[in-house]
Amino acid sequence: MKYFLVILIFVLLSSCKYFDVKKTSSEAILNEELKTFNWDEVDAYPTFSKCDSLEQKHEKMYCFQYFLKKQIFNALETEVIVVTQNISDTIQLKFQVSETGDLTLLETDIDSLTIAEIPNLEALIVESLDGLPTIYPALKRGQQVKTEFELPIIINVE
Repeated sequence: MKYFLVILIFVLLSSCKYFDVKKTSSEAILNEELKTFNWDEVDAYPTFSKCDSLEQKHEKMYCFQYFLKKQIFNALETEVIVVTQNISDTIQLKFQVSETGDLTLLETDIDSLTIAEIPNLEALIVESLDGLPTIYPALKRGQQVKTEFELPIIINVE
């Protein structure tokens, strides 16, 4: 009777589905892996060659933004802008850097007074981007990826 009980328990346990080996497809593994990524963060931000010597991720981001702002400010300073009212405005510029390093101005958030006083401001900003050095795109897990970011610019014209 003891042997019969032991054999019965062994048969019941060995026929359990917990011991079956489940085959998982590579597609299922890939989907699970993709769910674990934080798609809002990149491993390395877009950068210029001038910023390559920096090691920290946030330092490279600030360096990239600094040189981009500097390029825009230098171009705007060379323009003769005549206004009837003093303008002090912070404009938001939304950019996209493609996988190949192409910079595109997607949209601008400019106050209506600023647009009325400087109607060609957006065109001036787009023109200022023409002289930028080579941009190296953002990286995510070793792959070049498209990124979008906003850049505030303060405009003071008297």
